[in-house]
Amino acid sequence: MFESRLRSSLTMLVLGLGLGSCLAAGGAVRADAPKEAAAKTPLYQFNGKDLTGLYGYLHDHKYDDPDGVFSVVDGAIHISGKEFGGLATRDTFSNYRLVTEWKWGGKTWPPRVENARDSGILLHCQEPDGTIGGHWMESIECQIIEGGTGDFLVVNNGGKFSLTSETRRGPDGQPYYEKGGESLTLKGGRFNWWGRDPKWKDVIGIRGERDVEKPVGEWNTLEVVCDGDAITNILNGQVVNVGSKAGVTKGKLMFQSEGAEIVFRKIEIWPLDKTPAK
Repeated sequence: MFESRLRSSLTMLVLGLGLGSCLAAGGAVRADAPKEAAAKTPLYQFNGKDLTGLYGYLHDHKYDDPDGVFSVVDGAIHISGKEFGGLATRDTFSNYRLVTEWKWGGKTWPPRVENARDSGILLHCQEPDGTIGGHWMESIECQIIEGGTGDFLVVNNGGKFSLTSETRRGPDGQPYYEKGGESLTLKGGRFNWWGRDPKWKDVIGIRGERDVEKPVGEWNTLEVVCDGDAITNILNGQVVNVGSKAGVTKGKLMFQSEGAEIVFRKIEIWPLDKTPAK
């Protein structure tokens, strides 16, 4: 009888503890569920329909776009390049992974009709619009240019922008990214991606022997990881440039209009600790 009552009491105790544990665990699951759901949502995502979440700024026309420099055609953003400027996010971001898919169009415009097709993604942009050249914001640029996609440019106008990278000096005297190389800090100027051809010339259609960028008309995947004060550029699955100790670590993003037609079919900004959906 005693043993039976003891077993019964122990059983009730175990069940009670088990129920309590389950409730506690259930509470934790419920508390974490909203975070898990939110994790599957990017901070920004081009919707394939319009420019929601973005705005244009142009050198001559400012916030007006009479020539349709920025448009959405067949589910992709088209930036004609006709007028210098860019398409900027309305929100600011930090600690994120930017994922883009882009390709060059066929059209180029003065003053860069015969020059290398040129664009770029400005990171950590600080207002006001038009601080740089009357068309861009102070920022750190992930360059998109034939032969030089993945370069870093410090787009500074006496502000707080700076960037450090591990480098080697090329035969042209310019700094190229090289892991383990000499640490160099710039408050203006360019860090070349590791494989940029030192014989590069600013002519349309230029390609280097080690170019990771695909030929004109083919889709490229360009990712930029902004992790605190570090920035990593990844082109078509290859790390092409790494910067650290960025002087500014939060801001808007801007997709440049710079004399060449460029098309984006994907633009997504993900929190760093999450993996983009396939």
